[in-house]
Amino acid sequence: MNTSSLSVSKFLYNWILMFVVWLGFTTSLAPAELITGAVVSLIVVAMTAKYLNCCGLDIFLPNKLFYISKYIGVFTIALIKSNIDVAKRVLSPALPINPGIVQIETKLTNEFAKMVLANTITLTPGTLTVDMVGNTYYIHWIDVTSEDPIEAHKEIAKQFEDILLKIFK
Repeated sequence: MNTSSLSVSKFLYNWILMFVVWLGFTTSLAPAELITGAVVSLIVVAMTAKYLNCCGLDIFLPNKLFYISKYIGVFTIALIKSNIDVAKRVLSPALPINPGIVQIETKLTNEFAKMVLANTITLTPGTLTVDMVGNTYYIHWIDVTSEDPIEAHKEIAKQFEDILLKIFK
């Protein structure tokens, strides 16, 4: 795909995304709302195009939509499990925690994918992405079971990273 068609693809992707957000906020399919939403979305994307450069229309390919759905499912399950785990720790009289900061490496090359992984780690209770330098994440972990970067990566990020690698390849 050449640079020009890639730029158009990214622009259209961002416009569609912005328009869907508009529709979500207005919750109306009245013609005036649709036209206003399309125009406002177009203006916003045109003004912010150089900052919104993560994806193109290829994100809507069926295999990518499958992996995005899978990612949401895996994240939801991890979120529920970690919420239960943190609640048990907080409610336990002994407060069984072993906090610390661990370092993990990512194989992701896409900056947007790296940001998604960092936010996923942070949104999952018990872990917090403290810093990211290149491909290295520094993560505060409520119960450090291993300081080995490979083991920590397996426990914290691997399940998410494997899917993100398929989405952003």
